[in-house]
Amino acid sequence: MSSQNTKSGRFTAYQLLDRFDIKKDYASKLLDRFLPQTNQPQRTTDMVYGVIRNLTAIDHVISTFAGCETQRIFRKLINIIRIAVYELVFSPKTADYAIVNEIVEITKRRFSKRHAAFVNALLRNITRNIISRTSELTVSNPRRFIPSGLLSGCEFKTDFLPDSQKSPADYLSMAFSLPLWLIENWIRNFGFEKTSDICSASNRRSSVYIRPNILKTSFGQLAKLFEDENIEFETVDNQLIKLKGFGSVTKLPGFSQGLFAVQDLTAFNVVSTLAPKPGQLILDLCSAPGTKTTHLAEFTLDKASIIATDIDTNRLSSVHQNLKRLGMKSVELVEYDFLAESLKKTGHFDTILLDVPCSNTGVLAKRPEVRHKITAKAISDLAATQYDILKKARTMLKSTARICYSTCSIEPQETSHQITKFLKENPDFTLASERLTLPSAASPDHDGGYCAVIEINKA
Repeated sequence: MSSQNTKSGRFTAYQLLDRFDIKKDYASKLLDRFLPQTNQPQRTTDMVYGVIRNLTAIDHVISTFAGCETQRIFRKLINIIRIAVYELVFSPKTADYAIVNEIVEITKRRFSKRHAAFVNALLRNITRNIISRTSELTVSNPRRFIPSGLLSGCEFKTDFLPDSQKSPADYLSMAFSLPLWLIENWIRNFGFEKTSDICSASNRRSSVYIRPNILKTSFGQLAKLFEDENIEFETVDNQLIKLKGFGSVTKLPGFSQGLFAVQDLTAFNVVSTLAPKPGQLILDLCSAPGTKTTHLAEFTLDKASIIATDIDTNRLSSVHQNLKRLGMKSVELVEYDFLAESLKKTGHFDTILLDVPCSNTGVLAKRPEVRHKITAKAISDLAATQYDILKKARTMLKSTARICYSTCSIEPQETSHQITKFLKENPDFTLASERLTLPSAASPDHDGGYCAVIEINKA
């Protein structure tokens, strides 16, 4: 088990989680380090993100059936147990005996027979208290039910979750491992039913969508290439390709040739809403990692003049890499500190895209760590930063121009409230379009986000 590239997915996930600080770290960096050590990279990734995403519910299961808080369990054991509970509750296709047996064996080899006996007794107590790992939500008692899919989940014999009728926010917070204050905000803004849908979408295993690079290929040609290579996929509106169960995107045919980019449905709609034109002078003010920057170049057939920058200069390298792979020539990268100097040369812009830094509450499925880091104060601080960026963009526009303001957040403080405030303070602007998309687990699943286009009133 200890030799290079032969460690099991469970053991590798345990090693990673044992080194992971949920308040500070992002798992992707540790995955880059640990995945080469296992021959089960997809399983490892699923377990790691699964534990992070469902941590509150997992720990509640553990404390309920251990008869003590997780803080009282030997610290080095807790992540081994969490991996097992994640699989028992959220991965019903894996046999429970296989999960328990390997986890107990890992504990025995890593620690002692005494520790292994404790883990074995706890996990077998949990399995005895599970009625079904694939119950339907509609026929289950919510107090005994942890959702693992859109309409299904793991049903227990015991009422151990908050009452969804008496304490709806407490129930959703526990069942979906999301901050209580955030759930309360969503219920207040969207109502209980929509909040339930948002929670389900925030915990889904999000699909991967491919955007064909129309400068090099067509939707039909890329689909044919995937068919010829036996890549399973679905098509969405003859614009995007949804992958079905493929591994690393970088190993797909056409990746190194720059035939496509990865982009979620909601993010894809931003540039389409802005509708930039060839020949325009365009600024992408918050461009990293470059997905929307490259979409701007594609949409304008690589015939616009696009300036791309980001306040974090180090992140511009990812924009450069994407532009190089996709073969785009119309984008010039400018360091943020030199933007004013660049503006003197180019003049003011026809169009500005502001994909502003945000709380990421619309993309919690892709960024599960965020739920453990975000605070109400952080959202207020972000909102102040976003508005400063919006005001800065206003000074760089031509007399007839547009701004597209977009976020991966669904919080009104970061979305519609910003535009309302801006329009009130700038009566020479009007709202051309506005769209809030809530995350969805229904097919085709997608992230949440907000997009508004404002333009100078030509009258």
